[in-house]
Amino acid sequence: MRLGIDVGGTNTDAVLVDCGKVLAGVKAPTTLDPNESIVAAVQRILKENDVSPEKILGVMLGTTHFTNAFVQRLHLDRVGVIRLSLPAARGLPPMIDWPDEAIKAVDAQVALVRGGHEFDGRPIAPLDELAVAKAAREYGANGINSIAITGIFSPVIRDGEIRAAEIVRNELPDAAITISSDLGRVGLIERENAAIMNASLASLASKTVDAFQNAFTALGIDAPFYISQNDGTLMSVERARSFPVLTFSSGPTNSIRGASFLSGHKEAIVADIGGTTTDIGVLRQGFPRETSLVSDIGSIRTNFRMPDVIALGLGGGSIVQEGSHVSIGPRSVGYQLTSKAVVFGGDTITASDIAVAAGYADIGDKSRVASLDRSLVENGVQKMHGMLEDGIERMKTNPDPVPLVLVGGGGILIDRDLEGVSDVIKPEFAETANAVGASIAMMGAEVEKVVPMPRGQQEEIIAELKEETIKELANSSGKIENINVTDIETVPLPYVPGGVVRVRIKAVGDLKLQESAA
Repeated sequence: MRLGIDVGGTNTDAVLVDCGKVLAGVKAPTTLDPNESIVAAVQRILKENDVSPEKILGVMLGTTHFTNAFVQRLHLDRVGVIRLSLPAARGLPPMIDWPDEAIKAVDAQVALVRGGHEFDGRPIAPLDELAVAKAAREYGANGINSIAITGIFSPVIRDGEIRAAEIVRNELPDAAITISSDLGRVGLIERENAAIMNASLASLASKTVDAFQNAFTALGIDAPFYISQNDGTLMSVERARSFPVLTFSSGPTNSIRGASFLSGHKEAIVADIGGTTTDIGVLRQGFPRETSLVSDIGSIRTNFRMPDVIALGLGGGSIVQEGSHVSIGPRSVGYQLTSKAVVFGGDTITASDIAVAAGYADIGDKSRVASLDRSLVENGVQKMHGMLEDGIERMKTNPDPVPLVLVGGGGILIDRDLEGVSDVIKPEFAETANAVGASIAMMGAEVEKVVPMPRGQQEEIIAELKEETIKELANSSGKIENINVTDIETVPLPYVPGGVVRVRIKAVGDLKLQESAA
């Protein structure tokens, strides 16, 4: 039996899943200390379903903890930045596009040293090992123990970054070291940003993962523990300690994966309506469509894998403003819905009040909204449906109607036909789809390289890279089966001689857990 958990800003959800079936789901308010809400949700679901902790064979957890910490600039480490680039890239120093408050929070020291490679693997300059060692010693003397190392075109050839990491480790044995080729793609600035962000979260990652493990120990759960990534797959606890940024946007990803599992649809639009926002994404082969654009996290550009999701200011707690035109959101009462919404005795008209007054939602005391102006209610209903229609249209790639899977507690806001939608599916357990998505997540691996691809050798080169990806996935855990390649992306690089192509391959596999029906 699997235990899926998703720690959100408003609620912490927990579900029990066994043999591909969701047995139960619960929601508990998220507290200031997320461990308290985890314990409360898990204790409740185990007690209500008479399940002993020993029956849990695996715990899968999704969290916004690291995203929130970076966006709010809280609990971040100082970072020592080493870029392997000279004599190139002097004009674009590290963190050149960071907001001032982020630069201040990370308080980085920077060293540019000789090294890095061209797109075809030729060295720009030999690695200056003495400069790397000097930088490491200076960082250590200044109390910096989180190091980010980035080399030009390191996704093509990693040797420089790996050697630099060895040198730093020799000087600072206890340092938390991030090398950029483990995280981002070819673009230098965005990949370097991701590495620095990751390094700044090193101490928080260690403390948080330890706290999560202690919470499960206190609950009597002695089972493997995994954390969900933002591509819909899982990573081990040790990998989560090393790469906390890979959890960024895992919440929307879990919702999209959970929506696919609960509805049975592998190709659809998914709308996850919460208390404050609606996240809209696209299912492709049961996984979220990944964005092809630069991702913005806390006003900083990165280029590691992220789901292609848009957020609308529409949720169950969205505040309704009366006037010549009814407006809904983006302000929301959020977790205070049950005290501030009119249906619960409050004095703030929310989107939930509109849905109840319209007669298609059944929460709170509907008599409290019976006196709402009928034109306000009708205009509010039209506005909510119109906002969702506009969001769906932005995510579609062709004008044909598509199925929509509606999940999240705010799904009660939608009851009418939607333009551009062939069918609206509201599956059972839709309210806890994010925790379901965490529970059914698979292990994954991705390889991206820029390679020459002469005519007649394409199939052979792709086959070699597929084998490399599968091998990397198999090496990540001894409990993976049914490994499949789910995505192959090839992009020719124009203006580059020799038929050079950027190739990205993704593979996934099932966790091997000995599950049996409870």
